[in-house]
Amino acid sequence: MDRLTLERHQVWIYLAAIAGGLVLGNTQPSLAPHFEVLLWPVLAALLYTTFVQVPLLHTRDAFRDRRFVFAILVGNFVLIPLVVWLALKWLPDDPALHLGVLLVLLVPCTDWFITFTQLGQGNTARAIAVTPLNLVVQLLLLPIYLWLMLPAVDFGTALRMEEMLPAALALIGVPLVAAALTERWVEARPERAVWRERLGWWPVPLLAVVVFLIAGAQVGTVREAGPMLLEVLPVFVGFLLVAALIARLPIHLKPEFLLGSAI
Repeated sequence: MDRLTLERHQVWIYLAAIAGGLVLGNTQPSLAPHFEVLLWPVLAALLYTTFVQVPLLHTRDAFRDRRFVFAILVGNFVLIPLVVWLALKWLPDDPALHLGVLLVLLVPCTDWFITFTQLGQGNTARAIAVTPLNLVVQLLLLPIYLWLMLPAVDFGTALRMEEMLPAALALIGVPLVAAALTERWVEARPERAVWRERLGWWPVPLLAVVVFLIAGAQVGTVREAGPMLLEVLPVFVGFLLVAALIARLPIHLKPEFLLGSAI
């Protein structure tokens, strides 16, 4: 099997990994704590192998495209929160459920975003360039979003979400630095380029291991929250469809146009 074939069938690999994790987690629940411990180093390895495939020296070019950065800010922090707020109207009137949905949809996993951008043949250099901006802005705005959309939430609890920032930066920063050092090492000698190609095989298998570990560790939670998951599933599906449409909109608008409309 070549790398292209592996990436073409990656969805089925992930589904098989999730199914395997659910089965093993259900039959051997004592393994869940071990899965949680293994998850973080495997996720760091996944990010490292993803970053190695990216010409990191060109990530700064993303910030030279003002329209791209502006589209990211408007899409992620204006349009998407508006869609999430509207989506809450379709959920049962349960503050705890609303809080969970808000945390999932307003603070997406930055590391998953980078990985899926690379696997989907997207512009990973740009994705990495805007990662610090996305991470900081979403954590700063999260308490405000919760205060506006869920008045019953403890505002102090929302503010403590910012404690996640150092851990998130470490999870992304360490693999990023390691990948930059690897890139410098590879470019020092032409014969070392083969190592980048070899590491390019690993994102799909490592992501399969990650989803396997998550499924195995969280099978109890999934089983207990089954009825609730069925209630929120249509909202998540609808959100994905609307978000896909929004993703095609802002990048085609000029910052001057959007600023004029806001004024």
